Amino acid sequence: MKPVVSIGNQNFKSIRENHNFYVDKTAFIREWWENQDTVTLITRPRRFGKTLNMSMVEHFFSIQSKEDGKLFEGLEIWTEEKYRKIQGQYPVIFLSFASVKGDTYAEVREGIIQTILDLYAKYDYLRQGDALNEKEKAYFDYVNADMSNTIAAMALRRLSLCMNLYYGKKVLILLDEYDTPLQEAYIKGYWNELTSFMSGLFNYTFKTNPYMERGLLTGITRVRKESIFSDLNNLEIVTTTSGKYSTSFGFTEDEVASALQLFGLQEKQSEVKKWYDGFHFGTQTDIYNPWSITKYLDTGKFDSYWVNTSSNSLIGKLIQEGAPDIKIAMEDLLDGKSMETVIDEEIVFEQLENNSIAVWSLLLASGYLKVDKASADGAGGKYVLSLTNYEVKNMFRRMIQGWFGKATVKYNDFIKALLSDDVDYMNQYVNQVAMQTFSYFDAGKTPGEPEEPERFYHGFILGLMVELADQYRITSNRESGLGRYDIMLEPLDKGRLAYVIEFKVHKAGREKDLKETANNALRQIRERNYDVELLARGIEKSRIRYLGFAFAGKTVLIEQTLL
Repeated sequence: MKPVVSIGNQNFKSIRENHNFYVDKTAFIREWWENQDTVTLITRPRRFGKTLNMSMVEHFFSIQSKEDGKLFEGLEIWTEEKYRKIQGQYPVIFLSFASVKGDTYAEVREGIIQTILDLYAKYDYLRQGDALNEKEKAYFDYVNADMSNTIAAMALRRLSLCMNLYYGKKVLILLDEYDTPLQEAYIKGYWNELTSFMSGLFNYTFKTNPYMERGLLTGITRVRKESIFSDLNNLEIVTTTSGKYSTSFGFTEDEVASALQLFGLQEKQSEVKKWYDGFHFGTQTDIYNPWSITKYLDTGKFDSYWVNTSSNSLIGKLIQEGAPDIKIAMEDLLDGKSMETVIDEEIVFEQLENNSIAVWSLLLASGYLKVDKASADGAGGKYVLSLTNYEVKNMFRRMIQGWFGKATVKYNDFIKALLSDDVDYMNQYVNQVAMQTFSYFDAGKTPGEPEEPERFYHGFILGLMVELADQYRITSNRESGLGRYDIMLEPLDKGRLAYVIEFKVHKAGREKDLKETANNALRQIRERNYDVELLARGIEKSRIRYLGFAFAGKTVLIEQTLL
């Protein structure tokens, strides 16, 4: 009889007591314990079993779970006597920031404070008896909703002290989804305030805490050390490219095959692989997304389960507003190609808007990209990346098409007009799309800076053109002649037309109308000889089209000429 799949259940005890479907990951307990690292941070994509594994660790070690040894019977960790002896032998502090979200710093700080208050309420019994003196018992009164940042920063360390005195053993501290508030802070604009607060909390909890035996943190990203981990020189960081714990999160191919057999779905294995395989952790390939696998086992239907468990708003924002080269590379990835880039796994959120390496690094950490090949020099080296699987590819296709969902014109009509020299329809198309969709695009956080509106329009038009990647060599912001052109389309088939494109934002005080602005763009192409690269490649001047795009808010004018 096949077990019940308890969708969304991340409580180890509940799953085991109810005999729900479970893939044995208890080997993680042994690997983590024997590595003897003081503080470990493990990053994995969302919905990859991080919370369930943390619950498993809590129920294995916690003194309060001493009677839960039966939960581990029949699992790998229970085959070793030395681990059966240490089950239920340590005081454990387990907290999660998964639900700590908010539009302001005050809301997120309040969420973290409430999480700490809930812990103090849970362990209020520590005040009973003689293990703590009166001063130590008073800690519980200092920790309240109105406490200062200093008291809040020391709260977990003081709770560790109390538990250490009460039980006579050092404490294990487990923090799940540590970076959820940080991603909120980046999106909502209170990064500096929050990182200052969390840096103090992490320092007192994990660095200057003599009452902690070991610490374990999980999250999606490895945030730059200077942001919140500046004082933690005892931190072991395990990312998706690291060798440690490579099979502890997500399902291996053998585990998926066994699950499909259990549910009578073994004939679907090749299609399951196409949809949900593709994640690589360290040198371990063929890791499957556990959320999508469990949903498929439950429904028997293929769908984009994992990518639909969040809004993907940050990812969409970075691609939609990113530099033109990001859009070109994304179109290649959607076409089944790979890309080569340097990766910095220490995510610098402050650089995401201006640094394509930071964007690709985040996409890799989040599970949207996989490593096909890595250079031998390790960190800071180059990686060959591709989209993880069919599910991810579908998500990006829908995301890009959705940006034009408010427009009544077809997404690829602009390309047809461009290739047929129909400038009138190009103008009609772009103005219609601009009017209907530009309110859904962010032209930049600092629109007062001269280059920001032009960069936005540049990215928008380039987003329309990347569909030509199989017919043209598309380049952007490259040197040619006496300057840098905005976009150049060089045909792979020399019989096709080539294009040089320049963008100008209308300057009301200097230019009479959009026509003058567009002509100024064409004049810049001519005076700076932007076509010299195309001519050098053997393309005749008569086969080159020169386009000047003029923008003023949601109004666009395109002028074309033969120079």
